[in-house]
Amino acid sequence: MAQAPKWFRPVGIVALLWNLLGCAAYLADVMMTPEAVAQLTAAQQAMYAARPSWAVAATAVAVWFGAAGSLGLLLRKRWATPLFITSLAALIVQDVWLFLLSGVAQVDPVAVVLQALVLLIAIGLVLLGRKAAAQGWIA
Repeated sequence: MAQAPKWFRPVGIVALLWNLLGCAAYLADVMMTPEAVAQLTAAQQAMYAARPSWAVAATAVAVWFGAAGSLGLLLRKRWATPLFITSLAALIVQDVWLFLLSGVAQVDPVAVVLQALVLLIAIGLVLLGRKAAAQGWIA
């Protein structure tokens, strides 16, 4: 296995922390109590109630596979890349609902910007995983 550049491990740590934040956000979302949902605006409550189960499941796959891929990157394992690809695919499925079917842009434009950032980072992690495999940094 080739020696990875000095920046590789810190980037892997940041990637893992980023994805663990996604896992925490997912858990907070699916474990919201009725009292917490009642604190949302009416528009947010409607969108929360309208979410299809496939979009919620896609979110779960995206965050957990992203975290596992980040761990694989830190362990310098080749299986990190397919996990990142699966995470990205699930994120795209989630975004189909979020961007195309939910009307979120009218309810929360900030969410659109944040989700676009999440998408860019997921793409970056796939590219990093591919580069790491091609360079022999992971095996």
